[in-house]
Amino acid sequence: MPAATVLSSVSTTAVDAPDRLAFWEHYNAEALVGLTCSTYAMEGLVARQLNLDLGGFRVADIAGNRHVIERAPALVRARPKDATFVTLLLEGEAFFYHADGCLTLGAGDVIVYETDRPYLFGFGSAMRQLLVDVPRPLFLEWCGPGIDRPLTVPGDGPGPASLTARALRETLLGLVDDPAVSPDTVRDQLLDLLQTMTTGRGTPSGTSRLLAAKAHIAEHLAEPSLCADSVARAVGVTPRHLNRAFATEGTTVAQYVQGRRLDSARVDLTASSTAHYRIADIACRWGFASQAHFTRLFRARFGCTPSDVRRGAAERG
Repeated sequence: MPAATVLSSVSTTAVDAPDRLAFWEHYNAEALVGLTCSTYAMEGLVARQLNLDLGGFRVADIAGNRHVIERAPALVRARPKDATFVTLLLEGEAFFYHADGCLTLGAGDVIVYETDRPYLFGFGSAMRQLLVDVPRPLFLEWCGPGIDRPLTVPGDGPGPASLTARALRETLLGLVDDPAVSPDTVRDQLLDLLQTMTTGRGTPSGTSRLLAAKAHIAEHLAEPSLCADSVARAVGVTPRHLNRAFATEGTTVAQYVQGRRLDSARVDLTASSTAHYRIADIACRWGFASQAHFTRLFRARFGCTPSDVRRGAAERG
């Protein structure tokens, strides 16, 4: 199976402090987009960047100390780039200044913007962002007309758009942590999530529906009320439609939730931090009605009992 290609990976730490800004501007002009950069940090710009190619568009993992980047009108004309950027802020706080105003972002928020329009992107503290670089023709193919102004999606909101932003976060983190994935699969997942966020459709497509549902399940796994109905409400579809999405992976919402809970319980059985928990406590913690019911399902999934797993962990420990 083909994997995502690592195009380049750089850091300014090996560069003399006075030369770091010029180095960063030159690198980004070649790898991502033409920009100017400035910082008031006493140590100068301390930043790193990883660029991945997914065959049609790119993903960049960028981290650094406090700094500002800018694509001023003259630079937009001198170094044109016809693309849409989707930036997920993982760490820190930021502001995005553009022709129609100023937007603020916190960790988990997403901003979508065009590279052929001037902007200034500032980070007032240590930051990390994951950036999706989508060529304009590909964006138009999936998302229709371009966006008139930068679009922000909060990462901590209750609606389907915010849930989609959290699903985007998990997908991107999985990619940069393990680039050895099928680029076509990740490409379609990312574009599908972007389509859901930017078009404002009430019903997300199958892929984004599935990813958003999994993100919601991960956030609420320990809650007794978690069920197919509650997940479907969070995603904004009916339970029937949601189960159709899970059926593409040969499962149902209830089966997926049960599997994730059993996986989490197994982690608890082997972790030193929960060694004092009784097996019945762990079963209750992950939403199982009784220890006997938990043991039966655990054996069916893992081929051994919870007691076997705990005993093995104690012997190894």
